[in-house]
Amino acid sequence: MRRLTLEPRPDWREKADAVGFVYHHTDGRAYWDESAAYAFTLAEVEEDLEPAATELHELCLDLVDEASRSDELMGRLAIPAEHRDFIAGSWRAKEPSLYGRFDFGYDGTAKPKLYEYNADTPTSVFEAATFQWLWLEELLASGALAPGTDQFNSLFEALRDRFATLFPTGGFVHFASDAEAIEDRQTVRFFEDLASQAGLDPKFVAMTDIGVNAEGQFADREGLLLQAAFKLYPWEHMLREPYAAHLATAKVSWLEPPWKAILSNKGILPLLWERHPGHPNLLEAYFEGDAGASALGPRYVRKPLFSREGANVEVVGGDEPVLDQGYGAEGAILQAYHPPPDFDGKRPVVGAWIVGAEPAGVGVREDDSVITKNLARFVPHIIEA
Repeated sequence: MRRLTLEPRPDWREKADAVGFVYHHTDGRAYWDESAAYAFTLAEVEEDLEPAATELHELCLDLVDEASRSDELMGRLAIPAEHRDFIAGSWRAKEPSLYGRFDFGYDGTAKPKLYEYNADTPTSVFEAATFQWLWLEELLASGALAPGTDQFNSLFEALRDRFATLFPTGGFVHFASDAEAIEDRQTVRFFEDLASQAGLDPKFVAMTDIGVNAEGQFADREGLLLQAAFKLYPWEHMLREPYAAHLATAKVSWLEPPWKAILSNKGILPLLWERHPGHPNLLEAYFEGDAGASALGPRYVRKPLFSREGANVEVVGGDEPVLDQGYGAEGAILQAYHPPPDFDGKRPVVGAWIVGAEPAGVGVREDDSVITKNLARFVPHIIEA
């Protein structure tokens, strides 16, 4: 694994806008950065990244199976008591999953180490599946990359085919998100397009426009019932909304399914370590307050059970500033300090995508800090010929 310096295409902004990647800047700073690329060898992909994603996915499903039968584990994961039967029933019914993303610390020498699992509402999927692939094709065509250069990226096809598998006879599916958040809305547009290509009839509805009818079912503003729905809105919020009382009886097939609430918080990290201590892809981790946490030493990382984009993540014993966005009321976990590799001051985190149960590619986000925050850049990658 190495970091390459490249010449950006002069018209990349126009090309990004043309395909709907309009959030390529954040607060005036470039989010997409093609002045660099991360180069992996085929062995690093096939012997490290793919196996790590595959095995961790299996360990996570084993944990869901255990937690779905344990009120104590559900409690440790801050799942509200009144919704635990709903979550467990979703797992028993084998409700299918669409996708997820493991975030790894990886430098090409040691095995990938799991920082967290974005199991419910992972973003950066459009830029990973589409725009970095278009970048690769153009650089190959121009001769800027050597013939035979590839990318670990079957994400677009895998997601499209997964929709076709989940809905083999087609049908009508709602797609929901915050309508005002540009990245969320464009991400959901991407999924709507994939669904259309898979033979579905997608319809967008803003989360704020979903109501409850007299029968306790969810409906959009036109009165159309939600029967199958993709939502880019986290379960930890949905379970605490006023409408949560209707979730168990509304008869909606959700993507992601309710059982993903077990995996979509950082409490799985100490639970996985507890069950698989010393696993080569796991970092030592404990719930805050656990007696064993002293084994982490004077420097470790404190993470709220629920937080996003590095918010309220603290390197205890370090001097990294904390981005306080109010997360942490539900509790926190402590994880061994294992900073992302340093490539001339750039700190990449490798996001490994799972679609269904199969690894489907990676996307790399890069920060100048050891904590990957909301202004981290998306940097394309290649597999060297």
